[in-house]
Amino acid sequence: MPQSKAEQKPKTLKYRRILLKISGEALMGDGEYGIDNETCKRIASEVKDAKELGAEISLVIGGGNIFRGVSPAAQGMERASADYMGMLATVMNALAVQNALESIGLYTRVLSAIEMTAICEPYIRRRALRHMEKGRIVIFAAGTGNPFFTTDTAAALRAAEMSCDALLKGTQVDGVYAADPKTDPNAERFDHLTYHEVLMRDLRVMDQAAISLTRESGIPIVVFPIGERGGVVDALTGQGQSTVITDDTP
Repeated sequence: MPQSKAEQKPKTLKYRRILLKISGEALMGDGEYGIDNETCKRIASEVKDAKELGAEISLVIGGGNIFRGVSPAAQGMERASADYMGMLATVMNALAVQNALESIGLYTRVLSAIEMTAICEPYIRRRALRHMEKGRIVIFAAGTGNPFFTTDTAAALRAAEMSCDALLKGTQVDGVYAADPKTDPNAERFDHLTYHEVLMRDLRVMDQAAISLTRESGIPIVVFPIGERGGVVDALTGQGQSTVITDDTP
């Protein structure tokens, strides 16, 4: 019987405590809007695989599959109101992913930057750290709780507050490219970048506030394909296709 991928490669964690950033669009599956339950379950199984290796995991999930604040703001809606609506969308996604994780036996907590005590806990840093120490998967919702900040910035902030070893960003492609590979098949792909190169080239991996915060905190960013089976574990163990962003040159 042929060996599975997991049996073929020894899995040793390169990063133990991580924050996994997932875009809201990643939850849509093949749809154009909303939450696909099967996609949530697949992502949950990826997280479980990483958890079983001994990783301490927290998540930030975007809201673009439901509502993206920037777009309505560009059409005349007040930006602050639009951003708050986007934050509420991230709470809906957090609850969906929580349900998927708990359906396969994982213990989770959703902590929201905007208090909604009927459905989740308020974000308190020490409480979040304690949940992680107890082996629970912590899902941070509602961004930073402030308008004009993206969920990328929220992810960088929570990664710094949780003293994470790395910030893993799941995308639809296998790393960072000089241009959109979906429209430019000849776009250059990078295995490694520095924070400075990302900012200078305006590569838009994450917004500039997020890049600056991870740089100041010394937290590597690992950009990997969330759509591939085993992508989270591969990113955690330094295997598979990804782009690593640090201050060091390879």
